[in-house]
Amino acid sequence: MNANEYQQLALRTADPTADRARRLLNAALGLSGESGEFADAIKKTEFHGHQLNLPELRKELGDILWYVALACDALDLEMAEVMAENIEKLRRRYPEGFSHERSINRNP
Repeated sequence: MNANEYQQLALRTADPTADRARRLLNAALGLSGESGEFADAIKKTEFHGHQLNLPELRKELGDILWYVALACDALDLEMAEVMAENIEKLRRRYPEGFSHERSINRNP
């Protein structure tokens, strides 16, 4: 499945009556909440002695993707476009791949 196909299929479960501002607000709050749930699962592993719960992390990543799709829709963007632009930014920032030196002395 490609990113734009995912976006189209995911949006079938979004509220069709929500205007742009409501979709964007839902996406922003949803991304914050789901990212928090992802981080909480990692916290439980690191500080509470839990086993790393890969199925839970996978589910949270899926939920995060759903909200990314909603945000892209609210902003009239295609996920594939956003992904490609991000890769180009990373290529400029780290042309030889990640390095601590480039991270400290990087161009925006």
